[in-house]
Amino acid sequence: MSIRENIAGNIVATLKAVKEPVNIGYVTRDPFDFDKLSNAQYPAVLIQTGDEAREDSTIGDSSIQRMGTITYDIVCYVKSKEIDKARNEIVEAVEEALDSDRTRGGYAKDTQVINIEIDDGSIDPIGGVIISVEVEYFYTRGAT
Repeated sequence: MSIRENIAGNIVATLKAVKEPVNIGYVTRDPFDFDKLSNAQYPAVLIQTGDEAREDSTIGDSSIQRMGTITYDIVCYVKSKEIDKARNEIVEAVEEALDSDRTRGGYAKDTQVINIEIDDGSIDPIGGVIISVEVEYFYTRGAT
């Protein structure tokens, strides 16, 4: 399995384990229709691998070390009468969970939340948040 896939799998496993300050009910990497979720599946989280920047970190022959910085978009849906509070709680839960191991199980050098986008309220009583996360990692060319 590639380092990219190991990192994505670690993010999924990390978020599936979240119980405080909210119990995340559903975590997946496959797109879903949030309107079809049961109340028990909220908050629901979709993890999508985004863009990646790569560059050489050493010079050499076939064993060149490279650095990659991947952006993951963590799309969160909450359902509550207090939408703003629920959105804030899911942001806190995701960030605290990801901060508990910034190395993503030893596959990454660092993990950082870089942006948080909040929906405009048009999907009420469901609220949406997109948390963009950058993960920096190193790999040997040919072994990604």
